[in-house]
Amino acid sequence: MVKTGVANLPLHYGKAPRWLYQRMVRLADAISGIIIYEHGEGKFLELISNPYWFQAFSCVLGYDWHSSGTTTVTTAALKEALEKHGIAVAGGKGMASRTLQEIEKKAEMLEVDAAKIKYASRMAAKVDSAVLQDGYSLYHHAILFTKDGKWAVVQQGMNAKTRYARRYHWIWKIKDFVEEPHAAIVGKKGIALNMTAKESEEARKTSVDIAKEKPNKLLKYFKALKQYQQTLEGKVLMLSMPRRINWDALKEVYEIQPRNYEEMLAIKGIGAATVRALAYVSDLIYGKPPSWEDPVKYSFAVGGKDGVPYPVNRKAMDEATEILQLSLEEAKIGQKEKLHAIKRLKEFIPD
Repeated sequence: MVKTGVANLPLHYGKAPRWLYQRMVRLADAISGIIIYEHGEGKFLELISNPYWFQAFSCVLGYDWHSSGTTTVTTAALKEALEKHGIAVAGGKGMASRTLQEIEKKAEMLEVDAAKIKYASRMAAKVDSAVLQDGYSLYHHAILFTKDGKWAVVQQGMNAKTRYARRYHWIWKIKDFVEEPHAAIVGKKGIALNMTAKESEEARKTSVDIAKEKPNKLLKYFKALKQYQQTLEGKVLMLSMPRRINWDALKEVYEIQPRNYEEMLAIKGIGAATVRALAYVSDLIYGKPPSWEDPVKYSFAVGGKDGVPYPVNRKAMDEATEILQLSLEEAKIGQKEKLHAIKRLKEFIPD
């Protein structure tokens, strides 16, 4: 996992004004259209998974540089803008119950395997809510995918106590879903039960071995450890035994006998409490402790929503959108002079 930096994303109430949001959609359409035309859909998804680029992109669209809405509003604008460019976006803020159905619908339109996209969506959400327990509850999840099955996930959680958000970036180029799978995580650094860390490999293996035992044996482990929990010292105090454990899910684990941690995690009902309980037993009984290392930079172009560092320049935003859209339209019919001129602007940007 590439730990690319930290940004504080406080909760800001309210929403993007309609005049700004409509312009964000048009400008997102223009910028993404040129990138996809020049470099392809896969490259655009790679950029989305880069937190520096995503943050800068949000600021170019005129949104707030550091609020939690940076993620939700930019993703919503992309959802409207990308359809014509061959990239589907499913999910969004408050759409947890409908995301899988939306994936099926849009996967059918693109003629892509919906099962693989749904699996990526489910596992990315489950990892950031159960395998990485960092105090942030997911409330926004969006998956972008192409007709050739490439995908990226941008999701965000909120810490109820601090009212700060944390953004998680994923890209299809991962070895698996449970060992350091993130492209990046952006947020305030703290303490986290990080079962995705390489250092947690033995704890993951032990957790699977424990979960494959008969549920009655697990119950004895849990009861014994819970009884003596208050006398323990050190980091294990942070890993308190959950009050409730999904025993139906553990019975299914026993029946299925998963081969590895990812297969165990994919079983319905295996959530944060079960992951935490198994990690607890792995540490205290088998001496295989998990990692507690929390796996956790930007620009403006036309102004920001709240007038920081200055109010949005509507005229400049509209003109930039028009130039980019016209350049793309002309390039598609062989007239690439404007597109080449835009590229040459890079020569004037200092290193």
